[in-house]
Amino acid sequence: MQNRITGLFNITYPIIQGGMIWASGWRLASAVSNAGGLGIIGAGSMYPEVLREHILKCQKATDKPFAVNIPMLYPDLDKLMNIIIELGVKIVFTSAGNPKTWTPFLKEKGIVVVHVVSSVKFALKAQEAGVDAIVAEGFEAGGHNGRDETTTLTLIPSVKEKISIPIIAAGGIATGSAMLAVMILGADGVQVGSRFVASTEASSHQAFKEKVVAIGEGETHLTLKELAPVRLIKNAFYEEVQRKYAEGATKVDLVALLGRARAKRGMFEGDMEAGELEIGQVSSLIHDIKPAKNIVEDMVREFEAAKERVRTI
Repeated sequence: MQNRITGLFNITYPIIQGGMIWASGWRLASAVSNAGGLGIIGAGSMYPEVLREHILKCQKATDKPFAVNIPMLYPDLDKLMNIIIELGVKIVFTSAGNPKTWTPFLKEKGIVVVHVVSSVKFALKAQEAGVDAIVAEGFEAGGHNGRDETTTLTLIPSVKEKISIPIIAAGGIATGSAMLAVMILGADGVQVGSRFVASTEASSHQAFKEKVVAIGEGETHLTLKELAPVRLIKNAFYEEVQRKYAEGATKVDLVALLGRARAKRGMFEGDMEAGELEIGQVSSLIHDIKPAKNIVEDMVREFEAAKERVRTI
């Protein structure tokens, strides 16, 4: 399975674990990397010293490459970047911001830089900024999404037409069959989030993991576009958001309802009703919680089986 992505990251399989808040700490990142993929520590929910701890523990737990994902809206961004440089992290995924801001700095330090985008427009901007690869994330994905609502099936070939750097597909990918499909469309690898939430090593609360494997089709929805579009499981908090919309809520009203640490309350602390529960549409295809190693192995096996099926068509 060697290609531009495995070569860029020096990994065995072009399977990248998404850098998700409250789910992707050092245990998950190291487990995915040890299994032959690329594990990512999600720094979006970490204070600088917490990130330092996770990087150091990850370095002890694996001798394989791993990455750190940093949302560029983070308030202590310079502190996070300095820790990454100090500890010798070799791969950084950036998101939720202008890639021109930090890409030159990171590249000067010899770091491989990947930026997450949701449209052709932003893919072109990332390529112009000098990133080594992009993650093209479709509307199906969990967590915060692009405003254009472009699905992965449309986004990947659209981006492939316009850019020359490697493409990692994200959004709606939890199986080897989906992996093959997006690679046929032009992706060089896949980023998998929701499937790894339902892993034994994910740092998210057990109640959230169990909720992910229990929900079915249509039980997630993209909402709160006035703030930052986010795909949520439909629970009591989601229903309250919908009531606010029906009452003509303003942006100020929605900010007040969201409050502070709503995502932590749900995904990390386990409040399945009042918490914000971010997950992708593909959760309806996730039926069990298992080790990250098994998830990677299953995807590779399914990928190879799907290739054989294609040959018979």
